[in-house]
Amino acid sequence: MSDHYYNADDLAKFGNIAEYQKEMSDKFFSYYGEVFKDGHLTAKEKSLIALAVAHAVQCPYCIDAYSSDAYEKGYSEQQMMEAVHVAAAIKGGAVLVHGVQMMNKVKEIGM
Repeated sequence: MSDHYYNADDLAKFGNIAEYQKEMSDKFFSYYGEVFKDGHLTAKEKSLIALAVAHAVQCPYCIDAYSSDAYEKGYSEQQMMEAVHVAAAIKGGAVLVHGVQMMNKVKEIGM
């Protein structure tokens, strides 16, 4: 038993989700596999996107998986960190733009 919530060993057990709902799990993994195939974007490009998204959604399992995948697909440490900064900029911007909603509400109730 791990002494913390995140257990890196659990990433290798991802497929085990089928134990409790095989039909949905099979559909998810089929879809997941299709998404990450070469298409209009290459599998390599999708890996870097996934790395950035993993940071934006703060999934440690995804960060581990796509750090390894992107590096193995040939991205440099600098390219990977730049993708993380893109995610940080978008996430930060999303927080700030919602400040307009707060401003609108304050102006509404302050009238």
